[in-house]
Amino acid sequence: MTQPCAPALPETFRALRMLRDDAGVRPEIQTLPLSALPPGDTLVRVAYSSLNYKDGLAVAGRPGVLKTYPMTPGIDLAGEVLSCETGAYAPGDRVVLTGWGVGERSDGGYAELARVRADWLVPLPSGAAPEWAMGVGTAGFTAMLAVMALEDHGVTPAGGEVLVTGAAGGVGSAAVALLAAAGFTVVASTGRPQEETYLRALGAARLIGREELPALTRPLEREQWAGVVDTVGGDTLRGALAGTRAHGAVAACGLAGGSALGGTVFPFILRGVTLAGIDSVTCPVPRRRAAWARLARDLDAEKLRDVVQVRPLGDLPALAEQILAGQVRGRTVIDVTARN
Repeated sequence: MTQPCAPALPETFRALRMLRDDAGVRPEIQTLPLSALPPGDTLVRVAYSSLNYKDGLAVAGRPGVLKTYPMTPGIDLAGEVLSCETGAYAPGDRVVLTGWGVGERSDGGYAELARVRADWLVPLPSGAAPEWAMGVGTAGFTAMLAVMALEDHGVTPAGGEVLVTGAAGGVGSAAVALLAAAGFTVVASTGRPQEETYLRALGAARLIGREELPALTRPLEREQWAGVVDTVGGDTLRGALAGTRAHGAVAACGLAGGSALGGTVFPFILRGVTLAGIDSVTCPVPRRRAAWARLARDLDAEKLRDVVQVRPLGDLPALAEQILAGQVRGRTVIDVTARN
């Protein structure tokens, strides 16, 4: 029996490139030859990417994200394999990629094609579509790792309320939905009280203002939360630690509010609180596969319907400014094949 032929490879592809010259850093949509792709053993036809806070920094030209220029941003992508030199994937296999420095140190998802390493990829769960995967994206994947970390450290729904900071953002929204799906009573901390209906629809039991956590300045505060998913950092994380119950856990996965960690060691040595760091970039493959399988179970397309907006590649410069200004709710999926 003859084997099916691999699909013919396109000669060119569109990409949003970040350029740097005497005028500064700017985005530009270009049509490029295949030779412009970075080294790698697997070629993926990208269907969708997404917008994360880090992507916003890159597309807005802020320093510190992109390590070289020109560069294609986009820290995650989903699509189908066109070719794979390792044999790990066959043409047509649907895959998702998050992390590993894609969109930072090597070209990322804001392009119609990506050449990557096979061991960076994860097969899409059975029945899952690339658009769903990017509705989840790095933000949802990070949130899932945070929820799993709380569970690994013994946090259960019976232990009391769990807190999510930055709850209206991409990671926060996913964390609220995932924790609620797992049976937790979720407290959502946000600076956007107008999003109460949205957050309650995701599963939040109640809301608190984002100013409440930085106001917790004593080394130990009243024990309130069995667990915390913190997407903010800074004084918010300090306050969350001070208010976490004995033998609770805090999963830290963001720094939108600052990278400093103040406070004292008292939550750790007097209450036995665990501070778990969440690194979605170099997360081991078995953990990745487990997280994506859990996401497919607990965060299906119907639950994402009201959380996701789909936008074309050309909208990214404006969207980047919006996400940096805290004006983007939930998840933004980028259809890299759509024309404005």
